[in-house]
Amino acid sequence: MRLLTRLLEPKLVVHAHCDLPCGVYDPAQARIEAESLKAIDEKYQQNTEPEFRARALIIKEQRSELVKHHLWVLWTDYFKPQHFEKYPQLHQLFNEATKLAGAAGTKGSTDVSKAEELLAKIEDISKIFWETKQA
Repeated sequence: MRLLTRLLEPKLVVHAHCDLPCGVYDPAQARIEAESLKAIDEKYQQNTEPEFRARALIIKEQRSELVKHHLWVLWTDYFKPQHFEKYPQLHQLFNEATKLAGAAGTKGSTDVSKAEELLAKIEDISKIFWETKQA
């Protein structure tokens, strides 16, 4: 058993601050989806055709879920305890941003200002993200 344990023991231990090598995480994914939400809201306001509006709402729900997904991945996989210590507002930013992408925000509204609020929160998260990449 000792021989097997020694054979299976790692020869090299490495440490990383994220799940994969840096470069796979980027708040741009959430931003792109949020920009599409804003564009859909603008087009929705300009078009009264029922079929168009129905399709727009379906697509908005999908895009809102994608925004939440991309934000959750950053929140749970990229950012580590040291980031939250250095940027104590980070948890609140993510909470507010994901709620803005939910039923009380872009998912449940066609108000362009909700999408703009979401984009502003994502920009705040992005600034912190890029600061952590410099460290």
